[in-house]
Amino acid sequence: MKNNIFAATLAICLLGFGFYFGKMTQEQEEKPITAEQIQAAANVIGLDMTQAEIDSLLEGVSRNRNNYMELRKHPLPNSVPPALNFNPVPVGFEFEKTKKPLVLSKPKNLAVPDQLEKLAFWSVRDLAELIRTRKITSMQLTQMYLGRLKKHGPTLEAVITLTEERALAAARRADEEIAAGKYRGLLHGIPYGAKDLLSTKGYKTTWGAMPYKDQMIDEDATVIKKLDEAGAVLVAKTTLGALAMGDVWYGGTTKNPWNLEQGSSGSSAGSASTTAAGLVAFSIGTETLGSIVSPSTRCGVTGLRPTYGRVSRTSAMALSWSMDKVGPICRTVEDCAIVFNAIIGPDGIDQTLIDVPFNYNANTKLSDLRIGYVKSLFERESRGSERDSTVLEVLRSLGVKLVPIELPDFPYSAMRPVLSAEAAAAFDALTRSGDDDALVRQGRNAWPNAFRTARFIPAVEYIQGNRVRYQLVQEMQKVMAAVDVYVSPSYGGPNLLLTNLTSHPCVVLPNGFTDAGSPTSITFIGGLYNEAAALRVAKAYQDATDWHLRHPAMFE
Repeated sequence: MKNNIFAATLAICLLGFGFYFGKMTQEQEEKPITAEQIQAAANVIGLDMTQAEIDSLLEGVSRNRNNYMELRKHPLPNSVPPALNFNPVPVGFEFEKTKKPLVLSKPKNLAVPDQLEKLAFWSVRDLAELIRTRKITSMQLTQMYLGRLKKHGPTLEAVITLTEERALAAARRADEEIAAGKYRGLLHGIPYGAKDLLSTKGYKTTWGAMPYKDQMIDEDATVIKKLDEAGAVLVAKTTLGALAMGDVWYGGTTKNPWNLEQGSSGSSAGSASTTAAGLVAFSIGTETLGSIVSPSTRCGVTGLRPTYGRVSRTSAMALSWSMDKVGPICRTVEDCAIVFNAIIGPDGIDQTLIDVPFNYNANTKLSDLRIGYVKSLFERESRGSERDSTVLEVLRSLGVKLVPIELPDFPYSAMRPVLSAEAAAAFDALTRSGDDDALVRQGRNAWPNAFRTARFIPAVEYIQGNRVRYQLVQEMQKVMAAVDVYVSPSYGGPNLLLTNLTSHPCVVLPNGFTDAGSPTSITFIGGLYNEAAALRVAKAYQDATDWHLRHPAMFE
């Protein structure tokens, strides 16, 4: 037993007056809940009740506990979502209805370098042109990346599983199809890595966590299926911080290719690290609260966190059903557009998906877009303020007339329990079984303690947090009525938490280096379901700079 009987019965009272951390004996289930325990629980959750009120609710609390025990007998795998779905659509919001062709920048007339490994840092756009024109084969590219993964993957601790057999078969098939004139598009034959919370048939899906290190989920996630249909070649399952937190997984700490003494940040740790080090052409990550933005910043790559409900999460590990999002991590903005175009759309399973056109156009004039900036965040002093201000100067040099905006004033941190409660529910069985002891990280800020702490969030407060979130969605729509895209420091004020709560899409890309040589980033936030505008503005900035063309020297 992890707790003594008193602590256990008190814990039962505290979460909606009925949660418990460990297994219960029959004797404990039948042990009556006392008025003293109710009073203690009321104090913890900030309620003041009279003795008469406490006496009146004892029977109902006991009945609730019995209901909790009954629910726990019913199997609930991580893949089962709650019946209630988050709706990010503000009142009166109008969707884009017309699907237009994807318009990319013109391909270059490229020559194959004398050494194939020099292609390791090329963009998807350029690699695709070489494959399309049959100057190289998918097999050549795949074998080159597999070689780099075997050579550098252990150093970075960024790969959980090489999918070599699958990759070689896919590359062979791609070359045969292209030779036969059946070109599927820009991802045909392109090798990539996928965060190891996306299930892949025939390979382990470990979620980066010791309790699941041998887990086999015998199906392909929808994102994997869509990339298969596009002809992309999966070469590796990349690391993630255990259960999608940080960069520490059961096999070590994923490294930042720019500084091996530093972790790559998380939780899409391996996806960002392998992309930055030229071990894959692109990768797939996920974000709940910074898991694309943070490692993309640390590793100096470009990431797209889409609007909630854009990309299927079917057969992806659930952490927070109302906040989880799947997106690409690449070397360029336009690569993100190419990959995103392949993975969006309904799959007939994930009921949060909304089928909205993605109309990216590289030729859209910046003058046709209203571009804002969060004025107060750029005016305050910070370690990165000079680099952030330079971003505004670059945009102005491109003819952009920046519109100053401010973000709504809300109790943002007070809404974090929405995520915490959902995460604790997603891993309820792990907590109650005691198997959370097997996770590598066990500190105060690690998942085991976070899951236990979340058991003390009353259901009423979880709902109240979501009601405030609804208000925030409406207020952000007022802000976005003035602009199509706005730019913000990546970690500026509440922007990261805010936009994950409201689900506005974000493009994160390099904007310089610290004095110590570590990459830094800037973010462009688009309107809901308007990733295209955010990508277009971010591309204009990226094209005017060269930060994305710099690569960690030890992997070149």
